[in-house]
Amino acid sequence: MGEDRRLAAVVALAQGMSAAHTPRESWRAAAFGACRALAGSFAALSVWERELGRLRVLVNVGDRARGEEEFPGDETYPVHQFPEITEFLHERWAAGGEPNAWVETADGPSAGHPGYCHQRVAALRRRGRGCCVVAPIVLNGRAWGELYVARSVGAPVFDRGDADFATVLASVVAAGIAQSERLEEARRLAFTDALTGLANRRAVDVRLEEAIEWHRSEGGAVSLVVCDLNGLKRVNDTQGHAVGDRLLERFGSVLSLCGAMLPGALAARLGGDEFCLLAVGSPADDVVKAADELCRHAGELELGEGVACGVASTEDAIGPVRSARRLFRLADAAQYQAKAVRADRPVVAGREGPDDPVVRLADAEPSGEEGVVERRRFRGRQP
Repeated sequence: MGEDRRLAAVVALAQGMSAAHTPRESWRAAAFGACRALAGSFAALSVWERELGRLRVLVNVGDRARGEEEFPGDETYPVHQFPEITEFLHERWAAGGEPNAWVETADGPSAGHPGYCHQRVAALRRRGRGCCVVAPIVLNGRAWGELYVARSVGAPVFDRGDADFATVLASVVAAGIAQSERLEEARRLAFTDALTGLANRRAVDVRLEEAIEWHRSEGGAVSLVVCDLNGLKRVNDTQGHAVGDRLLERFGSVLSLCGAMLPGALAARLGGDEFCLLAVGSPADDVVKAADELCRHAGELELGEGVACGVASTEDAIGPVRSARRLFRLADAAQYQAKAVRADRPVVAGREGPDDPVVRLADAEPSGEEGVVERRRFRGRQP
């Protein structure tokens, strides 16, 4: 491949990774870009999980063999089967060398061989491939993983020039991964509550809008649990905000535990002492059961005074739910009802017949100051 074509391939790979919106898209763009740049038939990107002592395959692209999934859930290899990433490469870097790529064939090592090849040779033969080039990916001065590109049996064997080019491609991939990880961290921070590690209000708003759209088109159940942690102000006033923060963290853990009862549920802190669970696809009765467990566990916390919990589900008799705002109003009104009567169990919107007080309150929709007054009157009924 000429220098101009290789430069174009490098630019295309970098642009593909820059355009990715998620880590998966970034991994796929990296593998596809490297596969095209090196005229391969197959490529994979793997990460070295130090704490588990294994290489985990993130993505497979191109002509996949039987059992090779594009985004495998559990394709991992003990590092001792491919020790060059921890032994040979580390020794070379420690001596001041560069993490260069090398080539292996179904008949044994080739250009730039590291001395460990038996497992890769066996894999090439087993999957009907003739040769591969392996390029270590280095991020922040440490081995992050590897880029692997293979060619079919009968195709030209990778040479030293291909190995050198793979080294360049791996450095481009490393830069793209670094950018992707920074963006992912920024997204995580934007949608995460810093104190509890739960989702924040922004994350709930986005997910709830998507869920209601799905409910409107598919008719699936969407449920929202809104809860208010009782006694936080007293804890803050008498024991200090550090202890109050500990109460919030502990309740966040309880909320996460109870949310795990509902597959895919989103546990979130809305702000202050208000939290919620958003469940999509779970039956309403299962959501109420999880909310009941939440109330029980919250009442057993050493700090605080339990929780006021309200539930609203599209499966209950609450009328049509055409907007996220309405479901939120219903759950919020149920929570206020629970707080007003000091209930130790969740209040569920729509389960007290056609004249359900929670539904009436939520749908009253007073405007301006009248709305503030109405909500204050409701809260003012607390004993």
